[in-house]
Amino acid sequence: MSQDICFMTATEMAAQIRAGQLSAREVMSAHLAQIERINPQVNAIVTLHAEQAMASAKAADEAQARGEPLGPLHGVPVAHKDLMLTKGMRTTFGSKVHEHFVPTRSALVVERQQQAGAISVGKTNTPEFGAGSQTFNAVFGVTRNPYDLSKTCGGSSGGSAVALATGMVPLADGTDMGGSLRCPANYCNVVGLRPSVGRVPQVPALDGWGNLSVSGPLARTVEDLALHLSVMAGPDARDPLAISEDGARFRAPLAHDFRGVRIAWSPDMGGLPVDRRVVQAIDAQRKVFEQLGCRVEEACPDFRDAHEVFMAIRAYNFELQLGAVMDQHPGVLKDTVVWNIEAGRKLTGTQIARAEKLRTALFQRMHQFMQSYDYIVFPVNQVPPFPVEQQYVTEIDGVKMDNYIDWMRSCYYISATTHPAISVPAGFTQDGLPVGLQIVGRHRGEFELLQIAHAFEQATGIGRKRPAIAQ
Repeated sequence: MSQDICFMTATEMAAQIRAGQLSAREVMSAHLAQIERINPQVNAIVTLHAEQAMASAKAADEAQARGEPLGPLHGVPVAHKDLMLTKGMRTTFGSKVHEHFVPTRSALVVERQQQAGAISVGKTNTPEFGAGSQTFNAVFGVTRNPYDLSKTCGGSSGGSAVALATGMVPLADGTDMGGSLRCPANYCNVVGLRPSVGRVPQVPALDGWGNLSVSGPLARTVEDLALHLSVMAGPDARDPLAISEDGARFRAPLAHDFRGVRIAWSPDMGGLPVDRRVVQAIDAQRKVFEQLGCRVEEACPDFRDAHEVFMAIRAYNFELQLGAVMDQHPGVLKDTVVWNIEAGRKLTGTQIARAEKLRTALFQRMHQFMQSYDYIVFPVNQVPPFPVEQQYVTEIDGVKMDNYIDWMRSCYYISATTHPAISVPAGFTQDGLPVGLQIVGRHRGEFELLQIAHAFEQATGIGRKRPAIAQ
């Protein structure tokens, strides 16, 4: 019974709680037992508020008994990435600098989940300040891939993806600058969405005009992902880039007829080095889109300058967010974070202006390309999960990587365009490692993106395969 609850979809869980078929306390007890059983093997949840979560579940049941209005996530457990401010719950950012920090306020994305009735269980592991797509830090150590404990789970929302894959929570949140919602979803056989900038307002924020990093949902199914996004999304006057559309639209049915829809297909994104195992897994799924009625064509946008754009804006952001932290705590931050901050300090006004100009041209090319195509299919990552002791990929198919995030171009090229993208389970390598595919939608076209991802998921059922340790 406990396993049945832990691998129930969040949508069904919320419905059964609302109908009185399950209590919030039953649901929470099952998940806390799963955390106790599984978490020591994978190290996904690094701060656990078990007593508080059970007390909140009791309060949720009592409120329901009194006939109070119920939110769409009433009684559903959630976990928050350890970059998210959580009032009264330790938030370390994966850094020794903040090892004992307990915020007095929550981020808007956390508040919205709680206001929708979700119950916060704890925090999930992330690399220091979310830097890099391998989840390890000096505070909590490494988080392991549940399909192979010797491999990485990706990052930087790695703890969230692992907690989902192993049934420790039905929903988890994350952030994505260069792929941090998509990469770990890909490596853990779950679903992760990078929304458009402004879809989920960023409050609080040092740079209200920052348009590279976003917050968003992870889940085990696309329908659950849409439900989760529905409570995160929506306008907020404190974010000047916030999209005015009500998040409730994402609770609409996802079924759609895809006959005649045009898909651009590019397993190497126009020439990036991609491990043959990834290409094989993605190419095997082309027929699924064709069976759905889609017209699939080999095509790829022009991504020239995307690397320069992303690296310049990323460096600018790291200096803005962490420059003072590095100065106040010399020798504490990991070397890759220091490298990014220093790169930001070396930027000239001319270089920043050039990056913004090139980014505008990149967006216009992407926009024009997507007048001919409804969606694009790419790899999420250019390599399958690699050894957990390896901090980052240094070579792909004989091509040397320039730095610790160079191997993530398949994700961060899309970040630079601001288009929404989703990672959906697409298969496994011969040795059982998950491979997802990345579907990119039109600018601010999250709902349509969720529809095609849902159709693909329903046609394949690949995401239903659980890791052995969670059986």
